[in-house]
Amino acid sequence: MFHVPPHPACIQKSGENKTEIVCPYCCIGKRKFEEGLKKFEHRDSVDIVYRSFELDPHMAINVNDDIYGLSAKKFRSMRAHMKAVHDDITKRAELDGLTFHYDTAIHTNTFNAQRLLHYSVQFGKTNELLERLYKACFTDSLHIGDVNTLVAIALEVGLDVAETKAMLESEQYAAEVRADELKAQKLGIRGVPYFVINGKYATSGAQKKEVFTEALEQAWAEEHSIVQFRSTVGDKEAPACLDGSCAVEH
Repeated sequence: MFHVPPHPACIQKSGENKTEIVCPYCCIGKRKFEEGLKKFEHRDSVDIVYRSFELDPHMAINVNDDIYGLSAKKFRSMRAHMKAVHDDITKRAELDGLTFHYDTAIHTNTFNAQRLLHYSVQFGKTNELLERLYKACFTDSLHIGDVNTLVAIALEVGLDVAETKAMLESEQYAAEVRADELKAQKLGIRGVPYFVINGKYATSGAQKKEVFTEALEQAWAEEHSIVQFRSTVGDKEAPACLDGSCAVEH
């Protein structure tokens, strides 16, 4: 969910993004949102918050099958069919400048990677880290469930190695991940990507960039519009000054 909470000093559009690192459409959807954001006049007033979501919380860290085999078992389908499905996803990703290598991709549990994203917020590294995790998963075929891999990725984006490893070997930020997931459950969110703008406008899936631009513009217009108050006891013709002169009673 893309959530954009307001900063204390100014009203901002809020974007919240429920994201799962091994979800290809989350990666594609993030790119489309960013393209739509570029067309939004007030893009510098947008603050983006990434929320955790696990498609399969029970997924093992180390699995003995590739993505085609795992998908075939999950959807009770044929391996060849799932290979074709992922080939199609790869082609969709290419349209947005993304490179997916499913033949060598390592599917894994993402709970620790989600904790790492929460940890990165305090250092302002979340967007950079998420981009690197997507690339590690879909392009570089790295094992993002492995702590040592996550520490190496953290180092690449400028996080401290020792502190990151200590965090990952603890239970820190586990509660934050579960809180995000519980919130999604209460809201009835069952799939990702899922975007919420200004706590009001929600859209799911890797939508066209124009959809995101339109949603941002509508949320902004509502936030900054003035609604004329209609009183049941007030004077509709109350005295006022207009066009350089003031009303004068005769």
